[in-house]
Amino acid sequence: MEQILIAGFLGFLGILILLDVAMVVSLVRLGDERRQMIVWKASTWTLLGMTGGMIIDIIESLVRGQAVTANPFIQLGTGAILYFIILLYFRRRYGG
Repeated sequence: MEQILIAGFLGFLGILILLDVAMVVSLVRLGDERRQMIVWKASTWTLLGMTGGMIIDIIESLVRGQAVTANPFIQLGTGAILYFIILLYFRRRYGG
């Protein structure tokens, strides 16, 4: 049973790493104006979501009286997942 959990965790970790690399490639790759607009909108909404999440974490830590703890790997993974969900939405919306 433990081996299945470890394999599942490693698979999830691999998916997060692939999403992070794909996010960087997507941001760097050049394209036409429509593609640039789609990437720009996805990036803007991802930044808004990540900033909002961090603000909520800070407020929660202040209310509870605890130190603010942030795990950069979790933030990067969350950002990659959020970016690709929003990117897929705008690609579908603008036909890409």
